[in-house]
Amino acid sequence: MAACALRRGLLSTVSKYNKKHTQRIVSVVDSSSVFEVNRPRLQCRACGLSGGVQQRRFMSSRPEGKILETVGVFEAVKQHGKYETGQLFLHSVFGYRGIVLFPWHARLYDRDITPPMSDSKPEPPGAHGSKEVKGKTHTYYQVLIDTRDCPHISQRSQTEAVTFLANHDDSRALYAIPGLDYVSHEDILPYNSTEQAPIQHELFERFLMYNPAKSPPFTARDTLKAWQEKNHPWLELSDVHRETTENIRVTVIPFYMGMREAQNSHVYWWRYCIRLENMGNEVVQLRERHWRIFSLSGTLETVRGRGVVGREPVLSKEQPAFQYSSHVSLQAPSGHMWGTFRIERTDGSHFDVRIPPFSLESNKDDKAPPAGYTF
Repeated sequence: MAACALRRGLLSTVSKYNKKHTQRIVSVVDSSSVFEVNRPRLQCRACGLSGGVQQRRFMSSRPEGKILETVGVFEAVKQHGKYETGQLFLHSVFGYRGIVLFPWHARLYDRDITPPMSDSKPEPPGAHGSKEVKGKTHTYYQVLIDTRDCPHISQRSQTEAVTFLANHDDSRALYAIPGLDYVSHEDILPYNSTEQAPIQHELFERFLMYNPAKSPPFTARDTLKAWQEKNHPWLELSDVHRETTENIRVTVIPFYMGMREAQNSHVYWWRYCIRLENMGNEVVQLRERHWRIFSLSGTLETVRGRGVVGREPVLSKEQPAFQYSSHVSLQAPSGHMWGTFRIERTDGSHFDVRIPPFSLESNKDDKAPPAGYTF
């Protein structure tokens, strides 16, 4: 059973919990910022912490780190239902401030759960293991990240992870929308604020308007609705894949980006987002990646290399997660990917963490990807 822990670091929230905990204990202490929970404190059986109902606000510092200023007040976490457009939140893993734009309903294929044989997703050709995985509906959210927090999380999570194919002759050109992210329902720590513009992002006022009569008091503008409809095929989150090996959990979310013509052939592009989470207490470091990429055209490609996106992240109790995005292209409308990460312990020994196999599927009605976010 995991022990409740206080994790320290700028804009980094820690919450150690499991099924035996009656209450998630969340707190962050830093020399320049303090976040505290506004909710009843029940006893945690793992660590024995207990207390009564307390009203608490969480604070954020100004750049010089000298003066604390109020950001808002935490709200109760939703155990059922979904958060609405305009909901302010803190990310429970990466600690950044954000706001919900709209929800996605994805199918989560969790290989840590042994399912019945029916309603399961079969293994791709050549993938490790033979277990079929049952998918269940899970809510994710399209969100904006407060740009003030981006510098503090850039070493743990890419803030330009949502990319599109550029609409011109260069078939490999990509562009990104900074500060756009996908967040799982359980990663949302909701709060409210009296500020009319509590999030700093160039799209905040274009997408949302302040309406004090509503709860939350930020509603979608027509520009957000139009942008969502126009870009739906390239933003849509449909499948999420998860697997844990020796306390290292890997979550993969693939996205279809579109098709381009290159040298008289069709090239299909996907983006995939990966999060690694250390669910244990041991400090480990990602050293190598090993990918197997199968194309419907019949080709099987092997890719090996040091680290991921030029980094070899350390996963510790204080900073347990790392998230990044990358891209793959095939000369076929579908395929599969799977593989392993080579992880090193502090004593120099290694073990391989499985990357759950996932499908690369193109849209049947393949239209041209968007030319940018214009309004």
